[in-house]
Amino acid sequence: MRNRRVTLKDIADELNLSPSTVSRALNDHPAIGRETKKAVKQLAAVLEYEPNPMALGLLQKRSHTIGVIVPEITSHFFSAIITGIQDVVGPTQYNIMICISNESYDEEVTLVKKLSRMRVDGILVSPTSGTKTFEHFSNLKKNGIPVVVFDRDCPGFETDKVLVDDYSGAYQAVEYLIRSGCKKIAHLGGPLNLSTTKHRMQGYLDALKKNNLSINKAYIQHVKGFSHSDGLKPAKKLLDLTVIPDAIFAINDNIATSAMHIAKKKGLQIPDDISIVGFDDEPHSSYFSPSLSTVWQPVYSMGMLSARILLQRLKDGISTIDFRNEVFKPELVIRASSKES
Repeated sequence: MRNRRVTLKDIADELNLSPSTVSRALNDHPAIGRETKKAVKQLAAVLEYEPNPMALGLLQKRSHTIGVIVPEITSHFFSAIITGIQDVVGPTQYNIMICISNESYDEEVTLVKKLSRMRVDGILVSPTSGTKTFEHFSNLKKNGIPVVVFDRDCPGFETDKVLVDDYSGAYQAVEYLIRSGCKKIAHLGGPLNLSTTKHRMQGYLDALKKNNLSINKAYIQHVKGFSHSDGLKPAKKLLDLTVIPDAIFAINDNIATSAMHIAKKKGLQIPDDISIVGFDDEPHSSYFSPSLSTVWQPVYSMGMLSARILLQRLKDGISTIDFRNEVFKPELVIRASSKES
């Protein structure tokens, strides 16, 4: 009994053929006779032969593998995007390899190099919060590996992109808070380098300006990460002010729930004393007490479209400079954590 993988040479030795003839027979090459093809395929089935995808990829100069790099995988946001990618790529000849950068630029660079050495056919990437330069992505393009950037923009780097209109989502949220009677609106923003942080903060600022509300710098705090724990100290700093805000717009739902936690500890009633709005519409957001008002974005569709664009790029090649820049529109979801407008 064999305790190793069956190879082309095993089949060739038993049929007194060359490995190249066996390979051609398995692939229905017209130069191989019908009887030879039949004998090879029957023995391959008996021996439970499975082609080596890496060896096949070297022959075809394709690995039939797509690399996916995300900052983390524990949140609903990125798991939903990956599900969208898988649902598009799954029925094709391609496999996906998921890599996690852990919000580390250095790790992202290392992963890009590893995937390039593995000869992946293309890469889908959501950059880290520390990614300020894009030479590692440019090198992929130089080596003929197409890149699709999703969720977080890489300003100045020309490639296919699938993003969300973060500015519009933030503007909708803050304008709604103003319509509900809030005048002292604070913002818990994300890491300063991220495009999503900048766009959402600009939406916040412009909504205040348009409605002739003053901008209080003390009401703008930034978190270092996106987990619940990252939002606790910045939220406490806001609610320790002499004049506390009557509303908080947070960079995401986790940070919004941090603000809810601190507000409750201070004895504030939500939304009577303070309204709180998040961003992302995570599945658990509707189950908090009170349920969280937030901005929904179509993350599953973002993953699907990113994958479709990359597959089309693999079909057409990357020589074209006609890159796609797709932007989804978010929608405000009103729940119990904010006053009625």
